[in-house]
Amino acid sequence: MSLLGAIEAGGTKFVCGVGTEDGTVVERVSFPTTTPEETMANVFNFFADKDIEAIGVGSFGPIDPVKGSPTYGCITTTPKPHWSNYNIVKALEERFDVPIGFDTDVNGAALGEYTWGAAQGLDSCLYITIGTGVGAGAVVSGELIHGLSHPEMGHIYVRRHPEDKYEGTCPYHADCLEGLAAGPSLGKRWGVPGVELTPDHPAWEMEAYYLAQALMNYVLILSPQRIVMGGGVMKQEQLFPLIRAKLQELLAGYVQHPSLHDGIDQFIVPPMLGDNAGLCGALALAKLAVDEAKSIQA
Repeated sequence: MSLLGAIEAGGTKFVCGVGTEDGTVVERVSFPTTTPEETMANVFNFFADKDIEAIGVGSFGPIDPVKGSPTYGCITTTPKPHWSNYNIVKALEERFDVPIGFDTDVNGAALGEYTWGAAQGLDSCLYITIGTGVGAGAVVSGELIHGLSHPEMGHIYVRRHPEDKYEGTCPYHADCLEGLAAGPSLGKRWGVPGVELTPDHPAWEMEAYYLAQALMNYVLILSPQRIVMGGGVMKQEQLFPLIRAKLQELLAGYVQHPSLHDGIDQFIVPPMLGDNAGLCGALALAKLAVDEAKSIQA
């Protein structure tokens, strides 16, 4: 079976791996995200002796994933020092003569869950991660969503909780979804990291209030067949029933479908790929790059 390369390019760390076309990770390594030169040298060293058919990159962003664009392959307006306008695809192409798949980390995770995970066998899904930031990717009719660029679903505006006076952490929008619901927002609002809050702390009702609003928007606009929720904040499992109940309350019966009523527990789910969602997503992007290269050759 052919081997694929995968890079989960995060703002804090890079995870590189090698896996098979069925999504099995056979080798992985991680290292801190420092400068592009130092970080990519570690990437090059890892893949130097690997016999791989393609490499998939699921990257922190914003990025330019639109082929044909002058800045395709670049990490663009990131606040991460030294990485703005760095072309990660070009750097890989100069080292490795294989197809390169490139997209956001959350689009990659959505594709991974669609291909091998919690949304396998469905026609559409949405993957949202709530951690240091908030981001989401979507597969619709078997295709990842792109347009002018890629979706930035973590930066939508939501109604403020009546008891929330926190200004928000987003450096661009202050109190957008990410500004109000990301992990750092929990810590700054309540004075301690979210992992130190008890399961019955009022923080989680407020968190569910914001996340359910976001899911309502995604349901009404994208109509996904399943929503997969991952990231460090969603390891607080008490959030899932709170979010499900709040989403039903917000929809108020307007969208009539069994998945939003008796089937809500199977509609909003944690990642089946667990902590491998990002790396498996990069494998799925590599597999997609192979398929696209074969179709061009045909």
